[in-house]
Amino acid sequence: MSVDYLRDPKAIYRQSFATIRNEADLSQLPEDIADVAVRLIHACGMTDIVEDLFFSPDSAKAGSEALLKGAPVLCDARMVAEGVIRSRLPENNEVLCWNNHPECEPLAKKMGTTRSAAAVEFWRPQLAGSVVVIGNAPTTLFKLLEILAEGVEPPAVILGFPVGFVGAAESKELLVKQCRETVPFLTLSGRRGGSAMAAAAVNAIAKYAEN
Repeated sequence: MSVDYLRDPKAIYRQSFATIRNEADLSQLPEDIADVAVRLIHACGMTDIVEDLFFSPDSAKAGSEALLKGAPVLCDARMVAEGVIRSRLPENNEVLCWNNHPECEPLAKKMGTTRSAAAVEFWRPQLAGSVVVIGNAPTTLFKLLEILAEGVEPPAVILGFPVGFVGAAESKELLVKQCRETVPFLTLSGRRGGSAMAAAAVNAIAKYAEN
């Protein structure tokens, strides 16, 4: 059976983004945040997420400037790290995830938490001025916020998209409350999120670093 469908990759790309911009109400967003929102929608297929985006007005700018300075991208999950398009990173920026570090699992057991949260301890030497992207574990975001509350030098931006039914909404609420006046952030309220969306956010801000 022959099925007629669009096969040209460039045409699919153009039509996808045109459809998103036609169907999503981006009118209340700054231009650079709107571009990030388009990428997020492309990653999840849900145009209504625009209503649930919370962000610092300078979050996209802060992220792109950090990438131009060579900042590393610190990820909470391998799925996030694999979704980052390396060719878009302007300074061959490192994309790092410590979940599989040999000391991570013993540390998690000692701390009584998840490996993703324990891995945040390995972020400390590179945290200042970095691009932090969380697309899986709410415990990672909670732990990051605990560390920031200690007064350590913060990342350039936090892209917070943990997903799920336990702690996801609450961790993002805390992110907004704690970082509203201190650390640039972009997040999606509620349970929705995920690794694809988190990686898409990095790829979106990298666009501005390319230009």
